[in-house]
Amino acid sequence: MIYCMEIMSGNENVVYLDNAATTEMRAEVLESMLPYFRTNFGNPSSLYSIGQDARRAVDESREVIARSLGCRVSEIIFTSGGTESDNAAIKGAAFGSRHLGNHIITTSVEHHAVLHTCHQMEQFGFDVTYLPVDSNGMVDIDDLLSAITDKTILVSVIMVNNEIGTIQPIAQMANAVKDVGERMGRNILFHTDAVQAPGLTEIDVSQLGVDMLSLSAHKFHGPRGVGLLYMKRGIPFEPLMIGGGQERERRSGTENVAGIVGMAKALELCIDDMEEVVSKITTLQKSLIEELEQKIPGMKLNGHPTRRICNNVNVSFEGVEGEPILLGLDFSGICASSGSACSAASHEPSHVLLAIGRTAEEAQGTIRISLGRDNTQADVEYLMEILPDLVKKLRSMPAMAD
Repeated sequence: MIYCMEIMSGNENVVYLDNAATTEMRAEVLESMLPYFRTNFGNPSSLYSIGQDARRAVDESREVIARSLGCRVSEIIFTSGGTESDNAAIKGAAFGSRHLGNHIITTSVEHHAVLHTCHQMEQFGFDVTYLPVDSNGMVDIDDLLSAITDKTILVSVIMVNNEIGTIQPIAQMANAVKDVGERMGRNILFHTDAVQAPGLTEIDVSQLGVDMLSLSAHKFHGPRGVGLLYMKRGIPFEPLMIGGGQERERRSGTENVAGIVGMAKALELCIDDMEEVVSKITTLQKSLIEELEQKIPGMKLNGHPTRRICNNVNVSFEGVEGEPILLGLDFSGICASSGSACSAASHEPSHVLLAIGRTAEEAQGTIRISLGRDNTQADVEYLMEILPDLVKKLRSMPAMAD
């Protein structure tokens, strides 16, 4: 159970069901970080002992992460989070390969950190293909392969959709793209945003076959403000951040030592606990979907019915908007969201929901419930005590004039 200092309702006990937005830092993670705020506060680039203590902590954390992801230590670049990692992957790889071509392929359902970066790349003279998806949010691999041209240098496909939870077959896609590239005599780079995946599905870059992969620590019970980019050795790359030459001159800036230590600890813990946590959350997800289908008419489940991450339940309610539902839930001490937390301030309908064929009205009537390791069946039962009556009450209210 998570406690908030202040919420509108005055309730102290909060049922937190927005784990796709952020997660509570585990106590073990915080404990691992504390020495690097005060005792071992040195700059890792300094030669004196407390600086070298910090350097050792960064190096040991990199080893833990590399071992967890199945890659070389030198292939891990520390960043400020998933958004920077996505930007660095797309811009760095595209600019590094622009002498070979100017064509990028991505999908219509990417996180805005990828979509907006690709829009910007178009302003820089790159051509971008945005692949459609089916009604479950799946990319057709034939569409992907058909989009490849003799100018294609980069493909970026999200592993787990942050809104609807659909899981793309990244290994199959990456291998297929590589095969086509080899036949054309080209090395087409493949990046995946895997921010929603750690602790809920296996991530082994050697098995996935990707060249680059983005992660963000706060999505798996680590600290905010730190993430990583896996970048396969030998990838042509122009860094976003230049200056002090940290991260082998691929991302300059004094390292966030405490954050890096916390991220390594969080990743290690979530992998150790994954089998147990996935089993528990899958049971809760199944129970919640069944309850929603039984108790709320006019409800549609968004995303793939089976190829979806185990913590995601994204649903649209006919005849009601999502925002008043969320406010009503908040008043009852339940935290959920309408979709991506990074674009929550936008009043535009979700691009992901529109891409899978939902109308603008259906998209506006959508909420995302994302379960976590600390949720229980009691949380699901409490949600279902509140939500059906709330939706019914909102549907009965007269529509307000524009």
